[in-house]
Amino acid sequence: MFAAIEIDRVNLTIMGVKFSDLKTLESTANALGSNMFEGFKPTAKGVEIIRDYVVGKISLGELVRFAEEKAYV
Repeated sequence: MFAAIEIDRVNLTIMGVKFSDLKTLESTANALGSNMFEGFKPTAKGVEIIRDYVVGKISLGELVRFAEEKAYV
């Protein structure tokens, strides 16, 4: 089942996680939505990890490692 998440485009937050700009927020929201269709249940930590990947702060390898370790919980 698909659950709604809190996205605030005025304050640039998703589930309380702050973004530096609207483009990054929307890219992260799109990534979250795609993953949610596959069964991913987002947490604030998961939003932070995906945001950091989108902006290039972490690599694809690190993203995969975080997913394997379930670091997003």
